Amino acid sequence: MGKSRARRVRRAGPGPAERRDGQRGPEGDPAEGQEPAAELLDKLQHPSAEVREYACASISKLLQQKHVIPAFLQRDVVRCLGPLLMDHSLAVRETAAGALRNLSACGGFEVCDDMVTDDIMTPLVALLKECSTGLDANQLSPKKSREMSKNYIEDIANEAINLLWNICECSNTAVYIFNKEGCLEAVLHYMKKFSTNVDLAISVANCLQAVTEDNPDLLSSFNASAQQVLETVMMCPESTMKHILLRTLIAGTIWNIKDTIPPGSLGSMVNAILKIFSESLAIDAGETIIRMNEAEKNRLELAAEAETEENMSDVVDNCVLSEDDNMEEIPKGKLRRENDVSDLLPSDKWELKEVTALLTAQQTALEIIVNMCCSEDPSDDEWEELSSSDESDLFMENSYDEGSGLLMTPLCLSDEVHSAFLNNLIPKKILEKTAFPNSVALDICMHNRSWKPLIKKLNAVQCRALTCLHSILLVSDVDSLGGASALQSLAQHLSQLVFSKTELPTDTEFLEAITSALRALLQTMASKNISQCMTPEQLLALCEAGIHSSNTSVRVNVVSILGISGSVLAKGQDTAETLKMIGKFLLEVAMKESSLVVAGEALDALFDVFADGEEAKKAAVQIKLLPTLKEFQPVFRMRMRKEGKGHYSTDQLCVLDNVKMNLRRFIAYQETLGKTP
Repeated sequence: MGKSRARRVRRAGPGPAERRDGQRGPEGDPAEGQEPAAELLDKLQHPSAEVREYACASISKLLQQKHVIPAFLQRDVVRCLGPLLMDHSLAVRETAAGALRNLSACGGFEVCDDMVTDDIMTPLVALLKECSTGLDANQLSPKKSREMSKNYIEDIANEAINLLWNICECSNTAVYIFNKEGCLEAVLHYMKKFSTNVDLAISVANCLQAVTEDNPDLLSSFNASAQQVLETVMMCPESTMKHILLRTLIAGTIWNIKDTIPPGSLGSMVNAILKIFSESLAIDAGETIIRMNEAEKNRLELAAEAETEENMSDVVDNCVLSEDDNMEEIPKGKLRRENDVSDLLPSDKWELKEVTALLTAQQTALEIIVNMCCSEDPSDDEWEELSSSDESDLFMENSYDEGSGLLMTPLCLSDEVHSAFLNNLIPKKILEKTAFPNSVALDICMHNRSWKPLIKKLNAVQCRALTCLHSILLVSDVDSLGGASALQSLAQHLSQLVFSKTELPTDTEFLEAITSALRALLQTMASKNISQCMTPEQLLALCEAGIHSSNTSVRVNVVSILGISGSVLAKGQDTAETLKMIGKFLLEVAMKESSLVVAGEALDALFDVFADGEEAKKAAVQIKLLPTLKEFQPVFRMRMRKEGKGHYSTDQLCVLDNVKMNLRRFIAYQETLGKTP
């Protein structure tokens, strides 16, 4: 109903902590939950640190299964685990933080709110501040020197930061406490470890991006020193995928706090942010998967060969030992306990972790660009530094992708920001990400259990790119988009995404993203009378598939697409038959759709399609549009009275009121047409 708007996207919080073998627990194996929650919670009070650590680790594993979470919540698991964040044993602190992290990740928004209500923030803030102080400890007491190593403290901090990230993503109260307790200083202190502990830095960057989003009360804490920490990390030269992810997250944080940056420096800051996004998006994820998978195979083969040689060497050594009566035999159990801890450490999956970091960086970059599109237009003086003397030359050189004619234009936030986007070729790279993932890479992931989760990430990047494209289309004019030919090329590209396979797509996330992009594109093309490339048959096929989606946004989009295309066809010749099919489809949706929002969109589309034109007039008579709408009008009014309040937002009700009023006017207009000779 009306032009669609760009919507901000929120990033998902962190996942649950991994087990020490690097794998997550099963989703719902009943046998895993047979040990009573009460028994494990009782063990948290045991005088032995090893028993407490075991209990925390067991609870952590169980909490990854959603069906056992209620049993722990009923027994006050948060108040039982919370004090252990400050346990005398650092091992207990780490496993307790990991258990709470899993609870927050797997429990969802309501559980996170309850955790704040149960005062988890008090011990968590104390732990974060104490670990921050511990990072700088120059001397360790002899008694605890082995346990209190800096790496151990950093591991605890990593779990605690991830817990904080989860809670702050879900709870405004947690964010308020973060501000009030001055947690920013401690969190930024961890960031200074980025050169030696990039994993900790990434966790901190994720947390920072969460707490800085829509948090004006925190802005005053970002003094010059705090900004310097972020800028130092953002400019680090390391080229690993993890460092690309780290820079991307920091760029997002700096965008969130842009109001603290002096106007004279804002232009260079935006250029720096977009350069980082460009660096991330320029990497071919499919080729990276193929290359990294091959590297993993080679590494494992070399490791297997080395292990074989080592085993043979051990056999020889053992023979020598047995012949030498004067040499003391080393107990095998003791040797393994002290020197072989491979079964306690995460599996070495650095290739997989690198690819995962790349895909996360690309998804994050695309989400931030969407939010940049949704920002209010900046004033001209804020973007003064971005102006470029050769802007027009850049536009001419970069408006099209050579050979394909695809759109390569920037966001229409301001003329100066155009230049920044063109300089970094952002739109071209966004378009590249809208394509389906590399088939060879997908095959690798399908046949490798540990790599299989990457398929979901590949698809997420494609969907975010389509959402990005949708936002760009909404904030740009036709000329800045490259003109009619560029838009037609883009329409062909989107059509191929929908119709290139034997069956129409059914994935909800993809359908919402592709239909949103198509809707925005067709709106733009229709507004300038640019001929559309999709045939009526293709449009109807897409709408038939989309209207059965469980996602309301998909249904709204396909109805709107049909209305836009129908209004264009109504201006042509010999289109009455097609208009009849469109009209019947929209009438059926309006009368049978369970959602009033979708039904209202269908009515709006009918008004657009049959507003004018001889072909529309003929089709309206043949499908009995006027009598059908007159009969339906009281039904729609009654539905609004019964279903409106309590089921729909104020904005939605306002739009539906307009539809109701327009329905009355449209019926009157059609009656006038009927009287015209």
